[in-house]
Parts: sequence; structure tokens; C-alpha cells
Amino acid sequence: MNEDAVRLLIERWRNDPAGTYQSWFLWDQRIKNFRSIRRGITQVVGEIERGVFGNQYRGSSLETIGHSIAEQRQIFKGADHAFVWKPKLRIPDIYENADHQRAFGHLLSTCAGCTGADQIISAIHHIDRLAIKGLGPAVANLLYFLHPTLMPPCNTAIVKGYNALTGANVKLGKWQEYLAMRRGIIELNETWRPLLSNDFGAIAGLLFDLGSGRYPVPPRADDREGRRIWEADLAQVRADGAGAARAQQLAGENERTHTEIQGWLRDLGLALGYSVWIASNDRRRPYGDSVLGTGCLDRLPTAIIASPAADAIRLIDVLWLNAQRERVMAAFEVEHTTSIYSGIVRMLDLALSGDTQASEGLFLVAPDNRESEVQAQLRRPAFSRVADMKVRYLPYSELANNREVLARFGNGIKGMYAISRDLA
Repeated sequence: MNEDAVRLLIERWRNDPAGTYQSWFLWDQRIKNFRSIRRGITQVVGEIERGVFGNQYRGSSLETIGHSIAEQRQIFKGADHAFVWKPKLRIPDIYENADHQRAFGHLLSTCAGCTGADQIISAIHHIDRLAIKGLGPAVANLLYFLHPTLMPPCNTAIVKGYNALTGANVKLGKWQEYLAMRRGIIELNETWRPLLSNDFGAIAGLLFDLGSGRYPVPPRADDREGRRIWEADLAQVRADGAGAARAQQLAGENERTHTEIQGWLRDLGLALGYSVWIASNDRRRPYGDSVLGTGCLDRLPTAIIASPAADAIRLIDVLWLNAQRERVMAAFEVEHTTSIYSGIVRMLDLALSGDTQASEGLFLVAPDNRESEVQAQLRRPAFSRVADMKVRYLPYSELANNREVLARFGNGIKGMYAISRDLA
């Protein structure tokens, strides 16, 4: 391997606004989705153990997780396909075969509860011996969200990128091949850790961009002409401006819109006399002449901090607390383009966390054209408890048109109920 070329490749890749490092790995919503996906996996395991998981993918709790993972930008696009029932092939065989379904649940349960790689690998060997048709290393994408520093994700492009970079011949679809690739990925990550991360998502993103053809593979160390051509190709990727610049522009527009809505909710909450919490990873975002967290709480109530769901609650986009800062009165998740599933899960974490219950209102704030998507998500069996929580849908247009009037003449949460919609 040409180490100088690999170093140059990684450095260029890290600075590419359209590459997976900038567009996905450093994307703040990526971290927000970890807890919701983990919670979803726990629900799948529980349903399998109770014998109520069912015999189809559509509408199941597994589909909810698969959909959420598949929305994790380009690296996981199509990740849910492996779990979709193919009736002609009768795969993956976890919907008709109850023993196989329980084995799948046992794998997820073991991996969710363990702390080391050895236990995970042992569980993988166990399920591999069962030779369940259609249930292969695509499951590693679930395991990655349980243990991002132990298990790399896996898809066709990642395998192709790994083979191209290392000269290996890993084949897609077999657990033993995946485990062999994992060993190689660990070695690569150890070598280039200062430029990558302990989280295997970073190196998986690099391999994905190589395997999908966005970046050319470095030549051998002794191939001078190949090095010259490769550097020219690498420069072309950087100069391939139109698509990358547009992607960066769109990403910026999305973030500005999300931040702007948070800012509206912040200002409205303060005008109504509430103490306001801004998601811990958003507080320093530029907004107006300062940052989004200006004038807001820098610490949540003790009851929330002590809650098992504290990490998720800290990431809720906006919270309104009573003047004594003891109780959450309203919670808002802004779902501009990201998975609505994750926002709902954080709402449930708050609503089910005992004394921290938001008694007045839980609001999903989204563009007007996402109402049907919000309703579809809330109809999923995984969210059967949502009806009890009275989560409401607040369209952007209603907030935009009424926020100033509510700030001047509003009375508590009543005005928010007037401009939002009951989704029960």
C-alpha cells in the first residue's frame, strides 16, 4: 500500500464537503439517531421474546428501525432492503420460521447487552452456524449502531472499497467474510487513527466513497505514472464543483432552516415567560447576532439529569420549562429533513421518564408537506403509546404566521394547541 498516497487521499476526503466525512460522519443528527435506533432494537427483541413480532416486515418494529437507518444519508441508502421480505426467495427466513426469528432476536439481545467484541463475535458465529437464508452481514448495520467502536457497518460499496484499497477479495453476504474484513478494517484504522476516529463510521465512510467510485483508489508505491494520473483524478474530484457545491449549499440551507425554527421557538418561549433549553449540540450554532443558546438554560433540572433518558432529553431541539425550572412544560422536535422516527423516540423518552413528564404538550414541528409522513410514522405499531402522549403536529406555516401574535398576546401553551393539530 502506498502510504503517502493513502494519507493524501484521507486528507482530501476529510475536507470534501460532499464526502461522507463532512456530509454524514460530522452531521450532528447522526449522533442523535443512535439512541433512537438502539431503543428500536430493544423493542424488536422484546416483541420476538414475547412472540408478538409477527410474520411480516411491513409495519413491523424492524421496518421502523430499517427506515431510520436507511435515512442516514448516502452511506446507508438501501440498508433496509436486506430485511424486506422476498416472497419468491422466501428470505430473510425470520418471518416464517419461528426458531430463526428467535435466533435473530437472541443475536440482537446478546449484542445489545454485551460490552466487548468477543461476545459479539461469538454470537455471530452462533447465528452463522444456523445458516438462516438471507440473514447475513447486513445485520452488521444494526450492530454498528449498538457498538460503533467495535463493529463496522457493511454494504456493497464498503466491501468494494475495502477490496480496492487493500487488494483483498472479500465477498459480500457471508459472515466469515465480514469478520475477515472487520479485522482488516481494525488494522487500517489503527494505522490512520489520527486522521479517522475510534468510531468505525469514519473509515467505513472512506471505504464507501472509494467503493462507490467517488474517489479513485491510490496506485502502488512503485507506479509513478499511475501516481501522476491518480493525483490528477483526485484533483478533479475536488474541482468537480457543481454537484459538491450544490450539495453543500443545500445542506447549509437545511441547517439554517432548522436553526431558524429553533430560534423562533426559543424567542416565543422566552416571551411567554418560560425558561428555555436548546439541544446541547445546537446551543453554539450561530443565530442572529449571537448563538442559539443565548438567554437559555445551561443546565437541565436535577430530576431530568438523574433520569435514565437524560442523554436523549438533552438532544430534544427545544424545551420550555416553568419559571422555577423544575418541570418541562412543552417539548419541540424540529424535523426539517431528518427521520421523524428519531424525534418521536426522544419525545417518548421524555414523556415516559416519570417526574420529568411534559404535562402540557409534545410537538413535532415540520414543513407543511410532511404531515402525511408524520401521520404514517405515528401509525406504526412501534408507536402505539404515542396516542396516550398526545403528540401534536405543528406546521412551519402556522408557527411562522402566528408566532409574533402569540408572543405579544399568548397565554401559556393554549396558543400552541390552537395552531397545531392532534394526530391521535
